[in-house]
Amino acid sequence: MAWWAWMIVAVVLASAEAIGGEFVLLMLGGAGLVTALTAFGVDSLWLQLTIFAVVSLILVFGLRPPLKRHFIKPTQIRSGIDAIVGSRATVISTVDATAGQVKIGGEIWSAIAMEHQRPLPPGTPVTVVEIRGATAVVMWGP
Repeated sequence: MAWWAWMIVAVVLASAEAIGGEFVLLMLGGAGLVTALTAFGVDSLWLQLTIFAVVSLILVFGLRPPLKRHFIKPTQIRSGIDAIVGSRATVISTVDATAGQVKIGGEIWSAIAMEHQRPLPPGTPVTVVEIRGATAVVMWGP
């Protein structure tokens, strides 16, 4: 009958994982499942508790880290110049290979056009492809 108790422990812990999302309770639930399966042949409560503890440690320290790396990725927040590259801008004063100005997100930047690109007249939508110092390198098109 002890295997039913371990199955209940396994299901409750694995279900509670939905609240935390850190894979700890899921690993403990897995240890409960392994203990429930071994409880068929093991009547000693101390031996069952030992199996639960050992399997818990193995799962928490062995399986949990790779699972976290695979499923929980840190968010990549672009900031500074990285946030500007790839953004859209509007030409304020004609942009050619040597000079010009664009408006990027409400700010006016010095800009140059990419090599071999025709001059871009005011009002043209452009895309920022690179930042060189304080100058945006832009190309025609959104």
